[in-house]
Amino acid sequence: IYADPAKRLELYFRPKDPYCHPVCANRFPTSTMLLRVTRRSRKKQQLDPEEQIQPEVQFEMEILGIVTTVYKFQGMSDFQYLAMHSGPDGKQTSMYDKVLMLKPEKEEFFNRDLPLYIPPPIFSRLDTPVDYFYRPDIQHRSGYNNPQVSGENLIGLSRARRPHNAIFVNFDDEEIPTKPLDAAVQNWKKVCTNPVDKKVEEELRKLFEVRPVWSRNAVKANISVHPDKLKVLLPYLAYYMLTGPWRSLWVRFGYDPRKHPEAKIYQVLDFRIRCGMKYGYAATDMPVKAKRSTYNYSLPITVKKQGSHTVSVHDLKQGLGSAGTSGAKKPPSSRYKLKESIYIFREGALPPYRQMFYQLCDLNVESLQKIVHRNDGTESECTERDGWCLAKTSDDLRDSMSLMIKQIIRSTRPALFSNTTSSEDGKEQLAYESGEDEDDEEEEEEDFKPSDGSENEMETEILDYV
Repeated sequence: IYADPAKRLELYFRPKDPYCHPVCANRFPTSTMLLRVTRRSRKKQQLDPEEQIQPEVQFEMEILGIVTTVYKFQGMSDFQYLAMHSGPDGKQTSMYDKVLMLKPEKEEFFNRDLPLYIPPPIFSRLDTPVDYFYRPDIQHRSGYNNPQVSGENLIGLSRARRPHNAIFVNFDDEEIPTKPLDAAVQNWKKVCTNPVDKKVEEELRKLFEVRPVWSRNAVKANISVHPDKLKVLLPYLAYYMLTGPWRSLWVRFGYDPRKHPEAKIYQVLDFRIRCGMKYGYAATDMPVKAKRSTYNYSLPITVKKQGSHTVSVHDLKQGLGSAGTSGAKKPPSSRYKLKESIYIFREGALPPYRQMFYQLCDLNVESLQKIVHRNDGTESECTERDGWCLAKTSDDLRDSMSLMIKQIIRSTRPALFSNTTSSEDGKEQLAYESGEDEDDEEEEEEDFKPSDGSENEMETEILDYV
């Protein structure tokens, strides 16, 4: 806990009870001293039995060190849910000896009939009292209409949504948009107030002229633009495909990839690095680590979350802080750029994450491009699963890419493959390592640090624009 400043220290009143719910302490910096105090008492010789003599007491103090961090328990204790069963007569019976397996048990232990006991997965999300002041209905700006929602038990919205006005298109939709929504145009006009924004807009227009279909990661790797501004700019120049072979990609207005066979090179490939013990290495041996794991999951109450910073239109107009100042760590031309590895696959290089979304044209390996272009000139139908490619093209690409990655791991960690044979390299199938989602959160300017990775676009990017 001490090694992670974002976690809270947990105290269990019943450490041996796995169903005990802890209280949590917050971490605070301090400058205090740790003292060792020794109290010595010496009894004086008593000459008169009736005389009361106080013992001689001496205190000795020694400074052992300086304390820089303290944990304070400021929250309240939460509910406790015991493994108990209430009988017909109202008598409570403990179930700990029936539900806890303290030693290896025989089959009879698992086949016993027991009352249903399902502890809650989570208790209170807060452990500090909060005064809730009932407020009148939110007074929104003029012209705002509450969205049409369904459900009888829906809790009212606390604020107006901040839509980015993107247009979403499904593979089955007959028509594609030719221009952005008026609201998307107005949003970008409000934000685009300086020459840097004009330049970014022109750069993105040129990208869509060269290539009509782009992933958001690919855009981030080619132009330097703050993520919050990119959310406003993309709906101004392109629409978003929800399903089909171009899902999770941004397509230039007026361009329909379903009508152009040459658009197959822009199709998306959902690739996940495979791993398994039968290949000689487990997930923990992978050079590419997962963003998060269920093994070290922390409940919300045990994590100290930082306050979020809401980005306003004023912030966007001002360039979001010191992005354009001379004292910035990186020049504006490359401050927010991602590395090419986030959207390009090269032979001999490992992907930055275990789940990646590649466009077929960004697979920079000759053997992979041969698989993509097997049916050049003979494309007859665009299907939702394979697009303009032959059936099972995605499977063939994944098998070839997995073999390349295995060879890279073999060269870097040969000891892991000492018991495997090369004849089965292309035949064995490994369990897919599930991809990890990186939450797309609004961050403060000084805290935003571009990396060579990004979020799972297909599942999270939609939330940025609705």
